[in-house]
Amino acid sequence: MIVYLVQRIGAALVVAWLAVSLAFVALRLAPGDALDATMARGGVDPSAIQAERARLGLDDPLWQQYAAYLGRLARGDLGESLVSQQPVAEMIAQNAGPTLALALGALLVAVALGVGLGVLASAAPWGGGRAAADAVIALMLSTPAYWTATLAIYLLTVAVPVFPGVGGMGPQAVILPVLVLGFHTAGGIARVTAENVRAEIGQDFIRTARAKGLPEADVLDHTLRVALLPVVAVIALQLGFLLGGTVITETIFVRRGLGRVLLLAVDNRDYPVIQGLVIVSALVYTGLNAAADVVFRLADPRVRIER
Repeated sequence: MIVYLVQRIGAALVVAWLAVSLAFVALRLAPGDALDATMARGGVDPSAIQAERARLGLDDPLWQQYAAYLGRLARGDLGESLVSQQPVAEMIAQNAGPTLALALGALLVAVALGVGLGVLASAAPWGGGRAAADAVIALMLSTPAYWTATLAIYLLTVAVPVFPGVGGMGPQAVILPVLVLGFHTAGGIARVTAENVRAEIGQDFIRTARAKGLPEADVLDHTLRVALLPVVAVIALQLGFLLGGTVITETIFVRRGLGRVLLLAVDNRDYPVIQGLVIVSALVYTGLNAAADVVFRLADPRVRIER
């Protein structure tokens, strides 16, 4: 297990390096930079802009900029924002809390809703219940998040003011964004749960359990013990996707968080901020996958993690 963990940590670092390298090259191939997006728009003298670009090393050859950036990364320095001159690590730390609260809350909603609907769609004793669950899952997977968020804001904050309006940061203000994001995240979990339960219901050990006269509740319990194991990996993947989904949700609900920081950084061509968020996202994503593999092995001793 220790060897496996070391391998996964090494893989996470490689993935983070590849991600930041691709982002580094792609951002510098795109036209314009943060100085063009801020200083030039503000009417600053071109000579002052050129002097600032030289001071920041933006005129250096690409390989030299890349080597300097990797050197700073090796020291744990994510750089400074080209717009606000604030350290990128500090910006991430200040905005990680609201995003983490939103993502974890949405994940809880997604797991409860996704597993429940998946079981209903595959094992409900009446056909109408299975059809209704399938319809809701299809709606989750096909409806754009921005459309659902806009509709939820209108219905639940304007037409029927159940929740406070957008822009708040208190406990009540996070409920609606969590429900909207959790609703869309639940679709993938529900689909995998339904397919796995359907596959396991036809297995020999389930037929044997029914032949012994076990109650349906006990038969379902035996089914879920096996069918839900692959769902662990899907939940870990969905949590990684949630970090990307917060960009839309935080923008629509006017919430502070890493999603809005990323959106502003992309709009301003703020290289260091985008690269710092790419590194954090890559490490979180690979870390969650490694944790899911470990949980999967602990939950099912039959699984062997090979080299």
